[in-house]
Amino acid sequence: MLISARNQFPGLVKAVQKGAVNSDVILDIGDGLQIFANITNDAVADLRLAPGRPAVALIKSSFVILTSDSNTRTSARNRLTGVISDIIPGSVNSEVKLRLAGNRTLTAIVTLDALKEMGLVKGGSCTALIKASHVLVAVDG
Repeated sequence: MLISARNQFPGLVKAVQKGAVNSDVILDIGDGLQIFANITNDAVADLRLAPGRPAVALIKSSFVILTSDSNTRTSARNRLTGVISDIIPGSVNSEVKLRLAGNRTLTAIVTLDALKEMGLVKGGSCTALIKASHVLVAVDG
């Protein structure tokens, strides 16, 4: 299956913390990086998610919020810090590529105004914030 989500991070399920309706799934993607996903209990059952199961975290680039302040307080469960490896400006939005540990790349779409206001530049440090509810989890059938 091909998918339009730019950010695809394979890993292993580290934990599943079941709630009344949703579960928090913690995916270990290696090199000390984890991604938290909040998905329905039905999805956990359908995907047979359990510790040790291989899975892929999928994140649309438009769901990624960037900050140049890694200490920003936010409710987003996912905080991935790296170095900006590329910026591709468009007429309204820009694509920002963030190099993470393990030579992974995370892509974000931000407005040109935000890019300028935050002073984001290639080679600069940046933190990506992603809500757990914006993370999709996929497994091989």
